Amino acid sequence: MPPVRAPLLRIPYTSPLPAPTIIPASAGTASGAIAALAEFLGRSEPKDGRTLLLTGAGISVASGLADYRGTKGTYTLNKTYRPIYYNEFCENHEMRKRYWARSFLGWTNMLRARPNAGHEAVAKLGELGIVASVITQNVDSFHPNAHPSLPTIELHGYLRTLTCLTCKSSYSRNDFQTDLARLNPAWAAFLQEVLATGALDTENPDERRKRGLKSNPDGDVDIPGAPYTTFRYPACPTCLEKGEHAVGVDHDGGWKEGSTGGVLKPSVVMFGESIPPERKNAAEQAVNDAERILVVGSSLATYSAWRLVKHAKELNMPIGILNIGGVRGEDTFFADVQEGNTGRHAVRCSESADVVLPEVVKMLEGSKI
Repeated sequence: MPPVRAPLLRIPYTSPLPAPTIIPASAGTASGAIAALAEFLGRSEPKDGRTLLLTGAGISVASGLADYRGTKGTYTLNKTYRPIYYNEFCENHEMRKRYWARSFLGWTNMLRARPNAGHEAVAKLGELGIVASVITQNVDSFHPNAHPSLPTIELHGYLRTLTCLTCKSSYSRNDFQTDLARLNPAWAAFLQEVLATGALDTENPDERRKRGLKSNPDGDVDIPGAPYTTFRYPACPTCLEKGEHAVGVDHDGGWKEGSTGGVLKPSVVMFGESIPPERKNAAEQAVNDAERILVVGSSLATYSAWRLVKHAKELNMPIGILNIGGVRGEDTFFADVQEGNTGRHAVRCSESADVVLPEVVKMLEGSKI
């Protein structure tokens, strides 16, 4: 009998990361990075269209969303930040109040945000037959929205729906936002006031801090000293309709403490939660099917993403990284790069994806004429 493999948990890696070593050296400028990336993506031989993209929060910064480790990332500027863990959400009513109050404030900006030029460039790379599939750590749904025909694995799930912990039914996050506003009129009024001031129009943490807000990734907005304990959230409507579980609600429909079911959770893999086995296996298969892998906007700080690149390295696959700042384990990934490499076998750039990827597309389109 084969050994039982431990579940793959999403755990944050918070140790400092060293500055990147640019590969090739000419990729230290935007123009050099564009040329090296075009060389990397345009040399997918003998089997074209087998490049796998692995993306992280950095690709969505240009859409106005916060990241974790960028120059203005949460871990960079807010050393005390600690995300909610799966067991805390499942077991603690007060933690859920805190989570949903902060999510309620941040959802408007998440809903307004749109895919940027980096996502659009990924779509074009798919149309050109250069990129075969995408694995994203992001939960913003930008990839499936920007390129619905390009296969995308959302490794850590998505915010667009919620899932009941009891009956496993799905519920729209937009509808849930309406429910939250109805159950929390004072919070809803406060949100409108905040929106009117423009305080949520920026994801720049410095600007938000000046306005009394702390912004974190995935639509989390913290107001220090806010009365989170007053916040209410609805129970699963499917559980209530079927009446099969002990789900108690107050006179307005808010989930009641003491209930043993009917808790709705965002359809994301929270920190400390296992990635569903079928999704984990699909991501591993995507690496196996690829000829080369390009990491975009990720420091690979979560093991679930880092291990995929480690697997690519074990398969002797060419590896490319486009990310501002350090990346976990990159010294190992590029330890054996041959002298004279101009990007074909390895590339490491520290540029913004929304700036360089569209230019890479133009260069590759020209080479196919």
